[in-house]
Amino acid sequence: MATENWANKITEITLFVKELHRSKAFYQETFNLAIFYEDEVCAVFDYGNTCINLLKQSQARELIEPAQVGRGSEGARFQFTIQVPDVDRVCEELEMRGVQLLNGPITRPWGRRTACFADPDGHVWEIAQVL
Repeated sequence: MATENWANKITEITLFVKELHRSKAFYQETFNLAIFYEDEVCAVFDYGNTCINLLKQSQARELIEPAQVGRGSEGARFQFTIQVPDVDRVCEELEMRGVQLLNGPITRPWGRRTACFADPDGHVWEIAQVL
């Protein structure tokens, strides 16, 4: 009897944010997402097969202790990637929404065209087009 692969999809990503209102507005405006759930310490967006939970940084310790909550000033430690059909067009849309790109669009030697931007708390997002 084979066991089911319990690690076959990511259902939620929780991002620890400094200012919930500011981050919530960024995700609503940048990704054009509707709020799935919210209360005084979090806002959850439905991003297809994955929910993005913005949680006030002050509430994070209880979830991850004994691990420590890092600060955005310590630098990026990960990157989220979204596949898109046309990176250049998406970059134009992001700039019209007031999002400043960190880099790109850049044609990479591994067959992708990419660009990156960060949310107000420094979480880095990459948009990528397969060439």
